[in-house]
Amino acid sequence: MESTPQKLGLILKYFDDFTDEQLTKFAALDELYKEWNAKINVVSRKDIDSIYLHHVLHSLSIAAIADFEPGTEVIDIGCGGGFPGVPLAIFFPQVKFHMVDSIAKKLKVVEAVATATGIQNITVQHTRAEEIRNCKFDFAVSRAVAPLKDLWRWAGPLLKKGHKQTMANGLICLKGGDLAQEIFESGLRPRMMPVDKIFPEPYFAEKFILHVAKP
Repeated sequence: MESTPQKLGLILKYFDDFTDEQLTKFAALDELYKEWNAKINVVSRKDIDSIYLHHVLHSLSIAAIADFEPGTEVIDIGCGGGFPGVPLAIFFPQVKFHMVDSIAKKLKVVEAVATATGIQNITVQHTRAEEIRNCKFDFAVSRAVAPLKDLWRWAGPLLKKGHKQTMANGLICLKGGDLAQEIFESGLRPRMMPVDKIFPEPYFAEKFILHVAKP
């Protein structure tokens, strides 16, 4: 059986300031997602053996550009089986992550993973983001869920105005491919960062982080 450092070699290649508790939680994700994916398909079958590169490290690209302060409130829109929210919740244990999805069985996986690893800064809600009322967040995160114009339509009303930390409050989403048309149709002017400039791995070619600040 691989040791924790061996299993997490890819993450430790880029981050080196984790507690033992965080490392244990990250190491547990591999078997937990394999176990749950056999019951409920939340990760592509071809990706499940590359979960740390394709899912965990990809999610943590947000942590590389956004240093969330303790007490920050983040909504993960269309969280699926827990990406990017679960890795980010481990990375930022003092930040609150509200995981939202319209498919209940995916949230069951998120809850099971959080319970099994002892992640305590995650809440889940079975709903669509556009149906949420009377809740405000500092940031919304999302990973390949919908076109940028739709994401902003859902996220915008849920975001607090402000610039209390390094990055202005807003939407942070992970997307891939040629985004020119999608950005044009959104009418937005996001800050765009190539993931392969953060983590120089071939897998991240043509993958980007987009940040839209709340005006």
